[in-house]
Amino acid sequence: MPLAAQAGEDAAKRCEAVSYEPKTPLSPASVITATGLARNFGRTRAVRGVSFDVAEGEVFGFLGPNGAGKTTTISMLCTLLAPSAGEATVAGYDIIGRRKDVRRSIGLVFQDPTLDEYLSAIQNLRFHAYAYGMPKRIRDERIHELMTLMELWDRRNSAVHDFSGGMKRRLEIARGLLHHPRILFLDEPTLGLDPQTRHRIWEYVLDLQQRETLTIFLTTHYMDEAENCDRIAIIDEGELVALDRPEVLKDSLGGDVVALRVEDGKAAIAELLARHGITAGLEGDVVSFNVPQAEEFVPELIRGFSSKVLSVTIKRPTLDDVFLSLTGRSIRDESPDPNQQLRRFVSTPGMRAQTR
Repeated sequence: MPLAAQAGEDAAKRCEAVSYEPKTPLSPASVITATGLARNFGRTRAVRGVSFDVAEGEVFGFLGPNGAGKTTTISMLCTLLAPSAGEATVAGYDIIGRRKDVRRSIGLVFQDPTLDEYLSAIQNLRFHAYAYGMPKRIRDERIHELMTLMELWDRRNSAVHDFSGGMKRRLEIARGLLHHPRILFLDEPTLGLDPQTRHRIWEYVLDLQQRETLTIFLTTHYMDEAENCDRIAIIDEGELVALDRPEVLKDSLGGDVVALRVEDGKAAIAELLARHGITAGLEGDVVSFNVPQAEEFVPELIRGFSSKVLSVTIKRPTLDDVFLSLTGRSIRDESPDPNQQLRRFVSTPGMRAQTR
């Protein structure tokens, strides 16, 4: 018997005691609740008492820059990291007292690849199924179903190291869904992929979400990805600064976004406040603010404006504008998250929690 096959059989025997349970309907109550959830690393307060809930079937997004606390929060919810304070339940199970039940109820796709690249695609999925104790008939049907949906069935026997980045991500999503989880956690699921591949990944994810009545908990700093969410929690420096539907967050800004590129930003801000009662933000040489019916307001503004205006842009509010309004800065690709090691894990019921 080939070494890989023998290892798979051994894994199956070791996992006989693990009960496989297909997804069953949940009650209307929230499938994720967090109350005062916090995590400290020494003197660093990575997550500062966040509270939220996620409904069954919802696509829930955590939006924020690198280092904001997104991955730390997801790691606590997935039982990879013990909270310093607060409490949470996932699929009705306490994340501290019922860790094994939580892990059976979730699928995980983190930023860093966790596939065995020297095995074939189907071998990677079979090992995951062995670890969860899935019966062979259900395992084989599920693998075929998911690999077909992800358009990977024709490459099932190819070694993963020959896959493109997008193919690897699709395989990881299939693996995360293999054991019929109630909740799928996606940590920056399309980071590093080109725009076309990112768009295709989201087509797969949203199609599966509808087919499986799946709850998705997403972290991202891509604004277009956040638009796919039913609700968004904006997190910055470990704290939640807003939580609502994308359109409600954008409407909260009070109108269209006007961006003026000017010679003297501070003088322009002072003039806007003194003459029009408008509070504006400054980033570089661009002054931005919100007004209703900007197309009518801007011509009048420019005619009587003493500060020299180099260019004018008018647009509907975006989530980036919301983040800028709430935090005073835009989301940008920044230095790597200092908690990056939390993303390295083994996606099995027996995975070890990192508790630095």
